Amino acid sequence: MPKYLVQVNYAAEGAKGLLREGGSKRRSAAQAGIESVGGRLESMYFAFGDADAIVIVDMPDHASAAALSVALAASGGTTGRTTVLITPEEMDAAVKKAPVYRAPGQ
Repeated sequence: MPKYLVQVNYAAEGAKGLLREGGSKRRSAAQAGIESVGGRLESMYFAFGDADAIVIVDMPDHASAAALSVALAASGGTTGRTTVLITPEEMDAAVKKAPVYRAPGQ
């Protein structure tokens, strides 16, 4: 299954919910949402800095990851950024390919 990095930032209402419910309940809610589209929560951490929470998930496909992303955005409690993660073996396969490319202006 493809793996994704989801970086979450809490809006004011989302932060109030976090204060009320705590981190463990937010993890349970995230896990339920991920599993509802056939995914698996690998890990979740709360963080300082650019993201309030970092989540690593396995999803069956990009459409499932997009569905989760839209649901998070529609909630109004969070904003987020989803990044497709590539294994070292997938990178090995990628660098063996030889795409034809011409840079602009060349």
